[in-house]
Amino acid sequence: MNSAQITIQIIVTLVAIACAIPGTFLVLRKMSLISDAISHSILLGIVIGFFIVEDTSSPLLIVLATLAGVVTVVLVEFIQKTGLVKEDTAIGLVFPVLFSIGVILISKNANDVHLDIDSVMVGDLSLAPFDLLQINCQEGIADSCINLGPKAIWVIGIILVITLTLLIAFFKELKVSTFDAGLAAALGFSPVIMHYGLMTVSSVTIVGAFDAVGPILVVALMIAPAATAYLFTKDLKKMLFLSCFFGVLAAIAGYWLAHFLDASISGSMTTVLAILFLLVYEPIITSIIVSLVIGVSIVFSQYYDFVMGVGSGFESLLLGDKISAIFSQFIFLDYVYILLIAAVLASILIYILPKRGLVYGHYKVRQQKTEIMLLVFLLHIRNHTEESERHVKHLNEHINWQRLRSQSIVELAQKNNMITITDQIISLTEKGADFTEKATDYIITNKDTEIEEMKDDFFLFRG
Repeated sequence: MNSAQITIQIIVTLVAIACAIPGTFLVLRKMSLISDAISHSILLGIVIGFFIVEDTSSPLLIVLATLAGVVTVVLVEFIQKTGLVKEDTAIGLVFPVLFSIGVILISKNANDVHLDIDSVMVGDLSLAPFDLLQINCQEGIADSCINLGPKAIWVIGIILVITLTLLIAFFKELKVSTFDAGLAAALGFSPVIMHYGLMTVSSVTIVGAFDAVGPILVVALMIAPAATAYLFTKDLKKMLFLSCFFGVLAAIAGYWLAHFLDASISGSMTTVLAILFLLVYEPIITSIIVSLVIGVSIVFSQYYDFVMGVGSGFESLLLGDKISAIFSQFIFLDYVYILLIAAVLASILIYILPKRGLVYGHYKVRQQKTEIMLLVFLLHIRNHTEESERHVKHLNEHINWQRLRSQSIVELAQKNNMITITDQIISLTEKGADFTEKATDYIITNKDTEIEEMKDDFFLFRG
C-alpha cells in the first residue's frame, strides 16, 4: 500500500466512526431521513458562506452549513407540529426547497465556475490525500508553508473528538431522552436541548464529511451501520460499538472492492454497507449469494492473472469480451471448487449471523426467557399485597427461582424503574404497574406485536 491508500482508509475510518455515533441515535429516534435532508440542505449554507468570504477553506462555511442543517430540522418540526402532514412528508417538503435555492444561487452568481456534479453528489475520496492543510505560508516564497497533512483528517478528527466528548458527558441524558422523553423531563433533563444538540452534532458531522466523501456516503455511513447493529442488539452501548465496527468494516472493504474493480470508492462502500445489512436481515439467501459471488471471483481472478500473463492481445479486448474469454477457460472442476467455497462460507455466515443463525438463536432464547421471567416477577408483585411474598430474600422460595436468577431479575426491573425496594420489600412503581397491565393484555391476546410495542415503550434491555 502506498501513502495515499493508507490516508484514504484513515479518512473513511474516521468518517465512519464520526457518522455512526449520531446515526445510532437517529435510528433509535426513527429520524433516519433527517440525515438525508441535512446532507442536501447544507449546500445553501455553504453557498451563502462562500459568497460572503469567497474562500472555500473559511470556517464560516462550516458554521453556516451547520446552521442550515439546524434550520432544516426546525422547519421540518414546525410543519409536522401543524398536524397537517407527517414527518416524512415534512422532510420531503423542506430539504428540496433549501437544496434548490442553493443550486439557483450557484447557477445565477457562480455560473462561470465549473462544478463536477458527480464529485458533489458522491464525493471524490481519491483526491482527499492531496488536499493538504498548510499554515504560515509566506506569499512569494515557495515551500514556505508548514504542511500538517490532509485537511480531511484534521476536520473529521476534531469533529470525532468533540462527538466522543459530548457522548461521554451526556450519555445518560441522551439515552433517557431517546427512549422516554417524559421520564427525561421528570428527571430534569431537557429533551428539547438534547434533541437540538443531537441535530447540531449531526449537522456538523455531515458538513465535515461532505467535502471528502459526499452526501450519499455520509447518509449511508450514518444510517446503514446503525440499522445493521439494531438487528443484532437492543443494548445501546453494544449498538454504538457495533455501529462503529460495521461502518469501519464496510468502509475498508468498500475501498478495496473499488480498488479491485476500478470503480467509485463511495459507491463501493455504500454497496458493501447494503450487503452487510442484507446479510443480517436475511442471512440464508444473502449469504448463499455472497458466497457464490466470492467463489466465482476467486476462480475468475486466477484465470485473469493467467490470461494477462499469456498476453496475446488480451488487454486490447473490450470488457465483455475479456469476461467471456476468461469464463471460456472454466472446466467442470472449477464449478465444483466454487460450490465448495460457497458451501463453506454460507455455512459459516448462517451459523454466526442473526435471525436464523445458531449463535443468535441461543442468545434470542436466553433473552426471551428473561422477558418471561420479568413478566412473571412483576405479576407476582402486583397480585400479592402481603410483605412476606414481596420480600427480596424470599423470592426464590415463592416463585421457585434460584437466588442468583431472582437477583438478576430484580436488578433488571429496578434498572428500568419498575420497582422500588424499601426495607427489603418490593413495590411496583407507577411505570411498573402500567407495564404489568400491558403485560397482562399481551398474555391474553398473545400477539407478538404487543410485546414489541411494550419493549419500545419501556426500553427494556436497552443498556
